Amino acid sequence: MSDPQLVKELRERTGAGFMDCKKALEQTGGNIEKAITFLREKGIASASKKAGRDAKDGLIHSYLHGTGKLGVMAEINCETDFVARTDDFKNFVNDVCMHIAAANPTFLSKEVVPAAALDAERARLKVDAEKSGKTGPILEKIVEGRLNKYFEESCLLQQKFVKDTDKTIEELVKEQIAKLGENIQIRRFSRFQLGEALESTQQNSTAH
Repeated sequence: MSDPQLVKELRERTGAGFMDCKKALEQTGGNIEKAITFLREKGIASASKKAGRDAKDGLIHSYLHGTGKLGVMAEINCETDFVARTDDFKNFVNDVCMHIAAANPTFLSKEVVPAAALDAERARLKVDAEKSGKTGPILEKIVEGRLNKYFEESCLLQQKFVKDTDKTIEELVKEQIAKLGENIQIRRFSRFQLGEALESTQQNSTAH
């Protein structure tokens, strides 16, 4: 039998259902940290099955930070209006917008980084890596490692979630898919900062 207090704590920390939390604790011998990992992995597996489903509903949400000198607008899709109107979905959308305001991603994901931008970054990283004297396969491995770091810094889905750096935004999306039972997609976003160069806003708005 699972300790009711542990089940309650696990539900509060993960947002998962009662029976899922109970099963996770039973599977992990009552270890709450392992239970959280168990639920996360289960959620990711469940999310993968829903990823191909149409997500044509959702919300366009705007977020203003502080005194209104920084703002974000994002379109985040789900499958039905029913889920779009839930507090869980609205809170998730707001969290994503707050993250964008704080982390300032340039692109939605590494898959949509323009080839020209990717080639320029790879060339820059190669020049930097050559200064260490490395050559051949070792040099290429260093460049690829630094390129992954570039994706983590520049691409929304690959960034660490500012409210919980143990997960990426992509993992956060998958957790919400598992929790809400529908496919969820961050479609596009724009981040506006007072006085910024116009090109920055235009570049963000193409991330979809």
